[in-house]
Amino acid sequence: MAIRSKIIKISPVNPAREAIMKAATIIKSGGTIVFPTRCLYGLGTDAFNAAAVDRLFSIKRRSTQKPILILIDHIRQLERLVTHIPEIAVNIMQKFWPGNITLVFEAGDDVCPNLTGRGRQIGIRLPGHPVASALVKAVASPITGTSANLSGSPGCHQVSDLQPEVGAQVELIIDAGPLEGGRGSTVIDVTKGDKPIILREGIISKGDILTLDH
Repeated sequence: MAIRSKIIKISPVNPAREAIMKAATIIKSGGTIVFPTRCLYGLGTDAFNAAAVDRLFSIKRRSTQKPILILIDHIRQLERLVTHIPEIAVNIMQKFWPGNITLVFEAGDDVCPNLTGRGRQIGIRLPGHPVASALVKAVASPITGTSANLSGSPGCHQVSDLQPEVGAQVELIIDAGPLEGGRGSTVIDVTKGDKPIILREGIISKGDILTLDH
């Protein structure tokens, strides 16, 4: 199928329900789609479908030793995904979610090992982009949020920059126009007790995190 025929244009502010439901159905059936996040287009598939996640690694040509973050539609989904939700994580989520922050937790037993790079931690974010948020809600289960690019290559801020090798292997591409780009989410490890560890400083500064009451 030609890449152009897979593209559905959608409002970045008020995404059409029909398009979102079509994308959600593909994900639930084990497929993979391209969808917008705040900074970059991402690759979404069912985070609980091990075969779909394996295929995602193949599409990206990504080492299985490298973890992939996931997106959730509500904080309550964390209960199935992590072993413990420390107080500092709750404070950060209440202050900064949705969007802007990816939190790294100890992964629970239900998390596919291939998502964690065979390790024990998993990165999780509540998306802030209206399309990504609507998509996760429609799936009603966590989806992957990795960037839509070949591993080691730049991510794409607009669908026209999507690498053909990636576009050829997905079932659907949701085009919400050019994304704002800029710094990505700040990545914080909350597995070390009450002290948040900044793994990557992004749109939320280290100072904002370290001055948070905890």
